[in-house]
Amino acid sequence: MRQRRPAQKDRRSWKPLPAKRPNTPERLEVPKRVRLPPMPTHVVPPEPGTWVWTCRAGFEAQLFEELAWLELRPTLVSHAIITSLPPGDARPTFARTGFCVDAVAESPRAAFEALPQGEALKLQVWSPDTDAGNARAAACSAWDDTISALRAEAGFPDVATPWKAWEAGAWLGQVCLLGDRVALVGKVRARDAHSLSAGGRARMKRTGEAPSRAAMKLDEALEWYGVSPGTGDVCVDLGSAPGGWTRRLVERGARVWSVDPAKLAPDLASHGKVRHFTTSAFEFAPPEPADWLFCDMAWRPLEVAQLLAKWARNRWATQLVSNIKLPMKDKLPTLARVRHTLEEGGWTRVQMRQLYHDRDEITVSARRRV
Repeated sequence: MRQRRPAQKDRRSWKPLPAKRPNTPERLEVPKRVRLPPMPTHVVPPEPGTWVWTCRAGFEAQLFEELAWLELRPTLVSHAIITSLPPGDARPTFARTGFCVDAVAESPRAAFEALPQGEALKLQVWSPDTDAGNARAAACSAWDDTISALRAEAGFPDVATPWKAWEAGAWLGQVCLLGDRVALVGKVRARDAHSLSAGGRARMKRTGEAPSRAAMKLDEALEWYGVSPGTGDVCVDLGSAPGGWTRRLVERGARVWSVDPAKLAPDLASHGKVRHFTTSAFEFAPPEPADWLFCDMAWRPLEVAQLLAKWARNRWATQLVSNIKLPMKDKLPTLARVRHTLEEGGWTRVQMRQLYHDRDEITVSARRRV
């Protein structure tokens, strides 16, 4: 007698019970979105006492919204220039540098008179990093020469480099040219500065051996972080090929576990301090805890954040330096979720900044919670 086959379960009617989860990045509440106002048809210099910021051209909307979220009442002045109330301890991610405006000067002598008199400082004359601002490079140089000569004539002390100003607790004298005869003049203590580079342009040198632009990003990131791997430190480089970051880390004396299915540059692949794991960063587990975790993968930001959080939860690394790619429009809400994911995973002292060598991305640094 023919056996009857059991009835097939209707899979379309089966639904898994929703799991109870904590406040995940996708559900994280963010402040109300803020749109960038229309670009002014002409530049109106801000009043003294206003804080002025500069950013990468094209990221005015992100900086404006970030300042609005901080309740600092931003105002769009021109391309790459936004003003706000004084920020206090806030460090906006999309700001390259900022200072309080003491005066608006129409000549180098007026700028000289507005700078601290008789106090040591490092003079920085710059213009916004835009096509129009870059065309004023010669004017910036001329203003710098004239102001420096006036300070020397008056016998005022000057500091050789921004780092020397930082060590001495001295000022960075700021002169931002918005036009050939319009400059915003102010000052900021080097130790309080958003960046020690003029206009936030921390230009790194590209060596002939570097296989990619990524090496300059790492150099700038470590300079910004203020700490770097030392001799014998174990560093993990996720998504390492062709080896821009790995090379820089080896040059600093570190041992590197380079993780990428793709090939490294031949000299790195055979280097005694490099161990190449030809596997996905998402599948890799280190053979032992490392000192540093580095990551520069072109991947979705929330998935990268979850990967980095796993390293903190598992106590696989102590310090973190990573790039987070931001190709989407909703950059600020995405970064809020990235920060939340990292902190929930166990990273602390999370800092985020769009550095000079970053493009459609930001740099993150953090330390693992003890």
